[in-house]
Amino acid sequence: MTQTGATGMTPDEVEELAVDGLRWMLSGARDTGGGGLGWPVRDSDDDVDPMFYNGTAGVVPVLLEAWRHFGDDTYADRALRAARSLVDVVDEYPDDSLYFGRTGIALVLRTVHRELGYADADSAAGRALDGVRSRFDGTRWGDLFELMGGNAGIGLGALAAGDADLAVLALEPYARTAETTASGVTWEWRLGVAERLHHMSHGTLGIAYALAAVGSATGRTDFVELGQAAVADVVARDEDGPDGFLAPHSDPQRRPDLIERHSYGWCHGPAGDAHVFRLLRDLTADPAWAALAERCWHTVTHSGLPERLRPGFWDNNARCCGTAGVLALACDRIAEQGDSPDFARVLVADIAAHSVRDADGARWSNVEYRNTPSDLEPEPGWAQGNAGIVRELLRHVRIGRGGDPAYAFTWPDQPVPRAQATDPIRAAGVDGDAAS
Repeated sequence: MTQTGATGMTPDEVEELAVDGLRWMLSGARDTGGGGLGWPVRDSDDDVDPMFYNGTAGVVPVLLEAWRHFGDDTYADRALRAARSLVDVVDEYPDDSLYFGRTGIALVLRTVHRELGYADADSAAGRALDGVRSRFDGTRWGDLFELMGGNAGIGLGALAAGDADLAVLALEPYARTAETTASGVTWEWRLGVAERLHHMSHGTLGIAYALAAVGSATGRTDFVELGQAAVADVVARDEDGPDGFLAPHSDPQRRPDLIERHSYGWCHGPAGDAHVFRLLRDLTADPAWAALAERCWHTVTHSGLPERLRPGFWDNNARCCGTAGVLALACDRIAEQGDSPDFARVLVADIAAHSVRDADGARWSNVEYRNTPSDLEPEPGWAQGNAGIVRELLRHVRIGRGGDPAYAFTWPDQPVPRAQATDPIRAAGVDGDAAS
């Protein structure tokens, strides 16, 4: 077993790493019966999990990415088999959210139908979204009230899956539950929790992103205006101006014994915040949003990441909280404004340096420095594992070769680069059929 130590890689070398990552990921698939395939959260787990965050649904996007990238129908076959396992369980799945539940699974199924013509996936997606609608209590679906696990994500996913009415239904409660602050509005992210979170995954900006995207696509200008008021609250909390942008994780600080005040990735930092500003830039044509996106990038590139400067500073390789999520933004910037690829190459080299490659393929361990041993078990899925990392590597390869920077399947909380999308519906990551 060897750990790679690359400092500069050709597109062919990055592609080889991605192939090894796919091979390891595919080796962990489990037969679910009836020709289906599923993935557990961790290879050591006994049971498969259908959720998007780190289960089977989150593997499908990279299978579609690999199918498009290589033209190899083996990956399409695996995507179909994964969808078959999702069809079998989605009707009774207990969670309704985008990342952890039926909305995300429904969006994946609808995408498999669109890309591969699997009619059972389409009908199962429709039933799943009807089931989500049936469990709405008039305000929310559960304790979470944000993007990953709550209304904002359900709205985004429903819109992308073609159910604009459900998207509007999910977002309407934000108007009557907004808390007025000195600079804008915010929300309780989890029922009964005092801290207010500010960023994409669980905080104000994730809600603002959904309000802006759904509002623009459905003609609800009140949503867009409310989203902008939410962004104003977070902008007022910036602690890295005037050149940078760095808002704290939460106020008052949540779990200061475990969580640092500032993060830098997609979930709780400027790598994710920039997507909100990019979306508003494209929807409003106000140059102030472009300036805020630039400030986010300044902070990211001057933070020291991906170097692991101290225990706990940058211990994650993955899409949600780590280097692959920053690479997604770096490649967006290359695609839409011709950024230098140098920082993206630094990120790719770091991903390669932290891979473990052997006869089984390549995988990545994130780190919890307070544990002994500190290396966490590798995962196959989207948020913390191979699927999310390999998807970004394949896109980086295409960009490096002058090819198409578009994903095979755009997840709805990342705007399509404006070089590929000139109208606001496409900029919000929604195709024309979904918005109609």
